[in-house]
Amino acid sequence: MTVKSSIPRRKFDVVIVGAGGSGMRASLQLARAGLNVAVLSKVFPTRSHTVAAQGGIGASLGNMNEDNWHYHFYDTVKGSDWLGDQDAIEYMCREAPKVVYDLEHMGMPFDRNPDGTIYQRPFGGHTANYGEKAVERACAAADRTGHAMLHTLYQQNVKAKTSFFVEWMALDLIRDDAGDVVGVTALEMETGELYIMEAKTVMLATGGAGRIFAASTNAFINTGDGLGMAARAGIPLEDMEFWQFHPTGVAGAGVLLTEGCRGEGAILRNCNGERFMERYAPAYKDLAPRDYVSRCMDQEIKEGRGCGPNKDYINLDMTHLGADTIMKRLPSVFEIGHNFANVDITKEPIPVIPTIHYQMGGIPTNINGQVVTQNANNESVVVNGLYAVGECSCVSVHGANRLGTNSLLDLLVFGRAAGNHIVEFNQKNKEHKPLPANAADVTLARLARLEANQTGEYAQDVANDIRNTMQSHASVFRTQALMDEGVKQIAALRERVNNIGLKDNSKVFNTARIEALEVENLIEAAQATIVSAAARHESRGAHTVNDYGDTPEHPNGRNDQDWHKHTLWHKEGNKLTYKPVQMKPLTVDSIPLQTRTF
Repeated sequence: MTVKSSIPRRKFDVVIVGAGGSGMRASLQLARAGLNVAVLSKVFPTRSHTVAAQGGIGASLGNMNEDNWHYHFYDTVKGSDWLGDQDAIEYMCREAPKVVYDLEHMGMPFDRNPDGTIYQRPFGGHTANYGEKAVERACAAADRTGHAMLHTLYQQNVKAKTSFFVEWMALDLIRDDAGDVVGVTALEMETGELYIMEAKTVMLATGGAGRIFAASTNAFINTGDGLGMAARAGIPLEDMEFWQFHPTGVAGAGVLLTEGCRGEGAILRNCNGERFMERYAPAYKDLAPRDYVSRCMDQEIKEGRGCGPNKDYINLDMTHLGADTIMKRLPSVFEIGHNFANVDITKEPIPVIPTIHYQMGGIPTNINGQVVTQNANNESVVVNGLYAVGECSCVSVHGANRLGTNSLLDLLVFGRAAGNHIVEFNQKNKEHKPLPANAADVTLARLARLEANQTGEYAQDVANDIRNTMQSHASVFRTQALMDEGVKQIAALRERVNNIGLKDNSKVFNTARIEALEVENLIEAAQATIVSAAARHESRGAHTVNDYGDTPEHPNGRNDQDWHKHTLWHKEGNKLTYKPVQMKPLTVDSIPLQTRTF
């Protein structure tokens, strides 16, 4: 049987959904190998959210002091609170210098040391000699590293003749009777037309779902589209309870101030002017890992030492750095201070508060970027034809808490690895698998339901209620009662998502239709998060639950006996399963479980 002929079809070797750092690093590898690659993006590629990354790319180049990948490996395992898979972490840390030098050879304008080597700054949780001292490991282009990286990759993709489909939204994965992925359905925003994008391989590179929270550093496009597509196709989502709050979002605005500020020497101060992180983390101080700094800031505010008339934020002080250093190393932060806080950071501190920033969980993959599920024997089974890279994936190198600079590194290492693996696959598989007869049925039913319901709920009302619920029930500090109530509220909101309608059924640039489709992705990410969080009865990394505090039996509230395992949330039945953490690296000794200290 063949697919319905009324829907236009396009055929490619590879379809990549998302044009951020991971998608474009993969597409570059593929296009250079001569494959016919289509990259779908809701926005122009250089407007993808990678452009907002500021601080740097973690790599043990050792340009400014002694460093090697073993130290980076140790820091990442420790930063993950021992929930990261050590084989994947080793691979990422070993490949880090290679992918940074690749970028340098492409022309990325890194800042330079006096001897011409790439400039590196310190970052939270990055140390030398297994935690004895801070190390400069963040390869930086001022505080616009993501901007420089994304533009460099886009230029190289244009040169390699990658095909970009700009202002297109992928809607659903197409799986055949064997469960293999053979394409996606996609909506062209300009015309409102639905297309089938047929491919030997599909890659999801859609970024995070930070817009499930009310206060977020994420762009409005970060609605978890890849997560929604995977969940609807029967693929579980891994470790979604772990969300990173960045310590320094501008209070009241949520705009990110890079950790590079503290890497350059900025200090967090309470209302008494005290550098309070010295009390909480005597060794790491302001450069402790993000989850810990966020909790310390929240504690200061809760105990009445916050700043401002309502004592509801912390001050980030950079005045001692001097205007010259700020304008050379942190020019974007200077502009953000003016535009979003009405502050001149060369003369006065800027108000900050922990703000949701990054998802550690996502679509489960192996180190080649292949999406994997678990069989009855808890063994990994590859979903043929489907890859995921970047923030939407969970390989898992970040575990319960990501170290700063490892996000851009993750994009580069696994985007490149997945690209190489797909090239090998295409050399062996010359033909496309046939499309199933019902290839677009799920998507057509979704669109028909929206258009038939002209008296239904407004998508943004439902989206805002999802965000407010997640903000209230899954924030920096959690309680079991709050999470349990959040599970009920999100379940009720799912029913409201099913009742969203469109008052305007026009096709050309109908943004209301796009927003409604995005809410259907938001609800998958939100429910995966709150259900997974409520079920994890411990504190680990970014998942800190007041009910599970520090005890002699469970230091820092972490319960390794019962909870040293990955969560898998399944949309069908709204159920959870679990799989073990990979403690065996590829070539070196395992780092055994330890209490995380700072």
